[in-house]
Order: sequence, then structure tokens, then C-alpha cells
Amino acid sequence: MFERYEGGEQAVLVHVEFSNESAREDLEELKLLVSSAGVEAVSVMTTSRHSPDARLFIGSGKTEEVAAMVQATGAEIVIFNHPLSPSQERNIEREVKCRVLDRTGLILDIFAQRARTHEGKLQVELAQLRHISTRLIRGWTHLERQKGGIGLRGPGETQLETDRRLIRGRIKNILARLEKVSKQREQGRRSRQRAEIPTIALVGYTNAGKSTLFNRLTDADVYAADQLFATLDPTLRKYELPDVGSLIFADTVGFIRHLPHDLVAAFKATLQETRDAELLLHVMDCHDERMLDNQYEVDKVLAEIAASDVPQLLVMNKLDLVPDMQPRIVRDDDGKAREVWLSAQTGEGVDLLRQALHEWLVPQLMIEELRLGPNQGKLRSQLYQLQCVTDEHPQDDGDVIVSVRVPVVEWQRLLKQFGEQLTRSLC
Repeated sequence: MFERYEGGEQAVLVHVEFSNESAREDLEELKLLVSSAGVEAVSVMTTSRHSPDARLFIGSGKTEEVAAMVQATGAEIVIFNHPLSPSQERNIEREVKCRVLDRTGLILDIFAQRARTHEGKLQVELAQLRHISTRLIRGWTHLERQKGGIGLRGPGETQLETDRRLIRGRIKNILARLEKVSKQREQGRRSRQRAEIPTIALVGYTNAGKSTLFNRLTDADVYAADQLFATLDPTLRKYELPDVGSLIFADTVGFIRHLPHDLVAAFKATLQETRDAELLLHVMDCHDERMLDNQYEVDKVLAEIAASDVPQLLVMNKLDLVPDMQPRIVRDDDGKAREVWLSAQTGEGVDLLRQALHEWLVPQLMIEELRLGPNQGKLRSQLYQLQCVTDEHPQDDGDVIVSVRVPVVEWQRLLKQFGEQLTRSLC
């Protein structure tokens, strides 16, 4: 669409330590992002500033140092661990004579590589187009907008206006297609709600181990790797939990600090699974020293998508990387499970998670005895299908005393189906 230096597989990384806490980024996280994008970091430049330089972000002196690094290493791209304005990107490119990418562009590139489903690809393209649309004005600096002189006068549309119109049209087209996908997803959600099947969404910072835990719980084969944003597309799997019945587990995209707003907006439909869940399993890497900071970032994004009111159960994952740490359930003052410490990789503590889920999802069980006559075979068959019969005693008159443990939700459904016949059977 517009001429720029080509990006490559070898990069110089630029990291700035700002005095303002809210503007700080993590250098190790940048290295992980670069590695996840399939790029080799050949050199790293770090510096400190009170605030960004308006023209070159890191100032003219440091920009010259970066240019020298590029020359010495033969790097084909410079990656900043911070968001750059379009003019800053262009000015730095002019000085260092190679492609410049900021943190947002890097994350977008990783998302473009990882998207697998039709919906995921559309969402990534939407985010990319919104990002590019702010950078068009400096993409055409090598061309004249409209020429004058004999034979070339006229109203005409500038190349910049043409590009903007094409991008607006494509964004409109993608939004219409995403709306259609969203309606289909909403239809599936409504079907699950009508069937009263609870949804449990796995959320957490990227690379916390959500997909590994998802696979461990559901025997699924979702792609899981030790890299950032291994999962982009939401995956749903059915799971049977004793005394609860059917559940739906939803594996979702990982969060990251300063997640680009375009991406949050683009993935709203995907994150809807999070907002409509009965419970969030907030998966955390207990081996990561930034664990609490990561938790704060996830909670911030959950608030942004209106999911902060959904109950959370903390899952402290990667226990196998912490010496002398045993699987356990941490409870609050009321005895309710708040944290489960486990290792999704080895399977240690996963049974404790199932126990905690059972406690969360079955706060009440109807424990009753029913006297069923020979003509109530349909009700008796239904009870056995629900696997809620704990004991049975035939009587001399042909009736059967049946002991049942039924989740409240299932009991309400039985009342709707059998009504007075069920209530008359209570001993």
C-alpha cells in the first residue's frame, strides 16, 4: 500500500526506562514477544528518560547510536518496546535507514501469524487496518499528492484519500462479517443458557499455561507452547463433572500489559465468552516474579470488557517450577476455595481444581428420598440418566424407595417436567 523499508528476521531492540511508572514496560517481556514473532534480537539498547522526545522518541543522540548498531550488526528492523506515533516512526526510519516497529505493531504481527479461524483472521485484520489508517499520512511522503500544470489539473482524488476510502470500505466489510459471526456465537450461547449448561472461561496473562490446563481438563489437543499469544481463537469443550453435569470450558486469548485498544475492540466478540461465564479460572504463573503485576493487568482488561463482576477462582499454575511447593487449596475465612496451586504440565493438583470447581458450582444439593410406584418408570429412568440415585430399596407393595442427590438446577428442571407427580413422591 505504501513504500517503507522491508522488515527482516534480525532486530535491534530499544528499551527506555521512564520515571513515570505507568509508561514503564518490561524488557524481558519484549524479548519474549520478539522470540514469539520468530525474530532474532542481535542487539539491545537501553536508555533512561523522563519523557519521550516529540520527534525521535529517544532523542537524536540515542537515535544515532541505534543507527550505528544497525550498521554494525546488519539488522533489518528496529523494534521499540513502546508505542510510537506515526511521525516518530517515520522520523526514526529516516535516521536509522531500516524498518521501525513499535510494541503495538509487534503484537499485531504475532496475532497475524497465530490466527487460525475465519473469525480470528477477520479480527486481526480489523485491528491492523485501524492501526495502519493512522499511519497513512507518512506512508506517501515519497509521492506528490496531486500534480498541477497543463493536462494534470482537476478535482481528482489524492492517493491518500483513495487509501483512506479503501480502508474505510474494508473495515466496514469486516465489521459486517464479524457481526454475522457474532450472531452465530450468540445463538450458541443462548442455546447453552436454555439448556442451563454453565460456562467456565480460562483467563490470564499470556503464557500463564491456560491452554495446557485446558487440554489437561478436557483431553483436548489445543495448540499450547511456551510462547506469548500461543492461543488467539477461542476454543470450547464440553466436560462432565459429577453432581454438576455438563460444563463448557472456554479457552481464551491471553492478556498483556498495555494491550492495544484496537485489539481489545477487535476481540470483543471472542471475549464475550468471558463476560457471560458463570466462573472465571484466572490462571497465573506462580513462578513469574511479576505475578501480581500481571494479575493487575488482567483485572484491568476484564473491567474494560465489563467482566469484572464475574466470580474468579485463582489457579496458581507451574507449581513444578517452584522448589518444595505442594499442590493445595487456599480457602477464605468462610471456607470457600479461592486459590488452587497446581501444575497443568505434570497434572499435580488438577484433582484439587476439580474439587474446588465442584464446591463452586454445587453450592446446594437436594438430598431427598422418593417413593416411586410401578407406573413412574419414566421419572425413575430420568433420575438414573442424571446419575443422581445413591441408593434404592424395593418395598413389599411394589413401590421403590429411591435416595437421590440432585443439583438444585436439575431438581428445578425435574419439577418443570414432572410437577405434582414428583412432589407427591417425596417421603
